[in-house]
Amino acid sequence: MDFTLKTYKSLLNALVKQEYTFQTFQQFIENPEKKSIILRHDVDKNPENSLRFAKIQHELGIKGSYYFRIVPQSFNIEIIEKIASLGHEIGYHYEDVDFASQNHKIKDKSQKSKEEFEKELAAKAIESFEKHLQELRKYYPVKTICMHGSPLSKYDNKLLWKYYNYKDYGIIGEPYFDVDFSKVLYLTDTGRRWDGDRVSIRDKVKSKKIKDKSFRKTTDIISAAEKGELPNQIMFTFHPQRWTDNSTAWTKELVWQNTKNIIKFFLNRIR
Repeated sequence: MDFTLKTYKSLLNALVKQEYTFQTFQQFIENPEKKSIILRHDVDKNPENSLRFAKIQHELGIKGSYYFRIVPQSFNIEIIEKIASLGHEIGYHYEDVDFASQNHKIKDKSQKSKEEFEKELAAKAIESFEKHLQELRKYYPVKTICMHGSPLSKYDNKLLWKYYNYKDYGIIGEPYFDVDFSKVLYLTDTGRRWDGDRVSIRDKVKSKKIKDKSFRKTTDIISAAEKGELPNQIMFTFHPQRWTDNSTAWTKELVWQNTKNIIKFFLNRIR
């Protein structure tokens, strides 16, 4: 079965055997190793699953980066501190443009130009971003951030950086802006599969390709790793809530993700 902790451990072991250096995203930005892997985790919900991931990595002597949302289903102070205590990086999984669009009524939208409306929305969003970043920094000195896709929102959370600069807030990296994906292979489990471009709204990059290779299942990646077919630099994005050995939770997640994939497929077609 795919998307179990057993499969996840098999993937990590296969990568460890290939003698990659595992870097947090902050470490990669500051000093990228020639043969390195970034394990990025978007903690959308069920943070307990992320703690399980963090413990597995710690047992193997490797590190990852964990991006927490500022919403009740993700922001768990106890778990944030436990993951950080294991040597992992904590970052902010921001969605402040979406928050601003929901929480602030911008008057006379129809009479504004697109740029005027975006500037006003971004001004509200940056206030939210500053507040939430400050809150997360009470528990970890956050240096990197990562956009939350907010697939049901009309607005891309990266819009914020069209009008502001995250480096003004002591942030040194955001994957969608600071990684050269023509050189770094990007693998994400978006859609509960590794080739989920058609069912991804915003988690998309123009990534390095492996000739005649595509990955659908985690075992496809494991096989490529064992054969030495993977490139020297890779960023993995995991959504840990999808990975579990509990059969009931596994089935529930499968059904829910398949439903979301159908919705996102049609959203992609109309946008």
